[in-house]
Amino acid sequence: MKRLVFATSNAHKLSEIRGILPHFDIAGLQDIGISEDIEETGTTLEENALIKAKFLYEKTRMPSLSEDTGLEVFSLNGAPGVHTARYAGDEKDPEKNMEKLLAELEYKSNRQARFRTVISYVAQDETHFFEGIVNGSIALKKSGSKGFGYDPVFIPEGFDQSFADLDVFIKNKISHRARAVSKLIDFLSQSQ
Repeated sequence: MKRLVFATSNAHKLSEIRGILPHFDIAGLQDIGISEDIEETGTTLEENALIKAKFLYEKTRMPSLSEDTGLEVFSLNGAPGVHTARYAGDEKDPEKNMEKLLAELEYKSNRQARFRTVISYVAQDETHFFEGIVNGSIALKKSGSKGFGYDPVFIPEGFDQSFADLDVFIKNKISHRARAVSKLIDFLSQSQ
């Protein structure tokens, strides 16, 4: 199995990526003994994904993956966007983030949103980006206990349940991350 290192300490993201990429050995930061926080100083999802993947590649010299994901709400001019994880503050509290989002949308009729993931893959002198988008809307209130982050308030297009209500196998087939990873898989299978 080909080993890839993934620039995350988030157990939920690591588990999700491992579920989507079962034929690869995916190691997270803790698996390879890296405990330092990689600062996301970019102004776009692409910049943040590249910063983390380059950092990891320079440390390990192994094929490195990173991703950055943003929830983009149309009536909020694309916010929270690149600030998705820290929307309600630097502590990255998902509950506070969702509360802030629901409060800001309380009197808005347009609740259309999308999740956008950008994966950066760095190996040797190559850098590649893979984007995945899932359109949907923001629910009026939280629902469901599966998933993480904003999953309890995001209803993907074509469904009437939130990501947190949907079975993990369904989410892993239709999510923004799954769509970006699918493009990565196509690339990896062609480059072997």
